[in-house]
Amino acid sequence: MRIPPASASTITLTALLVLAACQAADEPSGTAAPPPGSDFTGPAFDFEEVVPGVYHARGTGSLSVGSHGAVIVNDDDVLLVESHISPAAAYAVVEEIEALTEKPVRYVVNTHYHFDHAHGNQIYPDDVHVIGHEVTREMLESGASMGRSYELFVGRLPDQIAVMEGALEELRGSVDEAEDEAAREEAAEMLAAFESRLAYMRNYLAGQDSLVPKGPNTTLSERMTLFRGDREIRILFFGRGHTGGDVVVHLPQERVIVTGDLLIPGLPYMGDGYLAEWVETLEHVKALDFDWVLPGHGNPFQDRERITYLQDYMRDLQARAAALHAQGMPYEEAAAQIDMTDHAEHYPQIRFPGVPAVAVQRVFELLDGGS
Repeated sequence: MRIPPASASTITLTALLVLAACQAADEPSGTAAPPPGSDFTGPAFDFEEVVPGVYHARGTGSLSVGSHGAVIVNDDDVLLVESHISPAAAYAVVEEIEALTEKPVRYVVNTHYHFDHAHGNQIYPDDVHVIGHEVTREMLESGASMGRSYELFVGRLPDQIAVMEGALEELRGSVDEAEDEAAREEAAEMLAAFESRLAYMRNYLAGQDSLVPKGPNTTLSERMTLFRGDREIRILFFGRGHTGGDVVVHLPQERVIVTGDLLIPGLPYMGDGYLAEWVETLEHVKALDFDWVLPGHGNPFQDRERITYLQDYMRDLQARAAALHAQGMPYEEAAAQIDMTDHAEHYPQIRFPGVPAVAVQRVFELLDGGS
């Protein structure tokens, strides 16, 4: 795995941060062993070149990688956006970009602290600049990235594997008990798919068992600019939104923004968000000059109106949740009652009344004075 130390760079911060040049590492590149959870076949990532030298990195399904990310190939080095869901996923993306470039990874940006975007940080040595907002470092270093959202999406993994293991023998028996060759072949195909999925889940859990959350070693409060050859890379914080420390990576010359989960094609997870502030934060994003959005989930897009759609949705959700909160309704009941089907034109996944309970829980927390 090639992750040599950073060279000297010109960086501007609101606080006038200057990063010093680092000396070469003693350990040669390519010697680090794959971390636990690296038992998979085929590529883990697909790289779509959106503009020259700028790629959107998306998981193929062979390895759980969590978020989508970005690969920015500069004159002399590479900047990655996101370290993904585990050390194994972070390792895989560094290995696989060698098909794109021989240039070393010297910068990594965490758009926010959520586990699926930042739990691969530990694979990077200290002389690689892992960059994020001050809040992102605080949340990762404190272990908060292992909190409610992690438990919601990952905490159930051992129980899910146990249930699948319990069903495995029954599926194997269905092959033996098949009445004819056609039924046997069909049962065998189902068994093979099930065993493949179970292996995927076990490998996913192995990758989680090995991780230790690690915060960025380089932080910003409002903005940072990297100049890498002819490329300008802006890292911008406009206010709270999806979390308390979301940053946007802006390439002004290429007219590209990388937005993490602050802006995605569909509806983002809102369980740690600040809906009322998120709307205003997106207004600042809307003011940037860009043609392409590279999101943390979903495919790249160019439709700027999606920002307005999301703002409208969040304003309505905030207002409807607040009205039920004022009535003293429990958040679970409120979530079941809130009807957002009037937004289905822009979000076709909305088919019935009801919203994720965790989103309403978060709104209620903030209305009750939470942070």
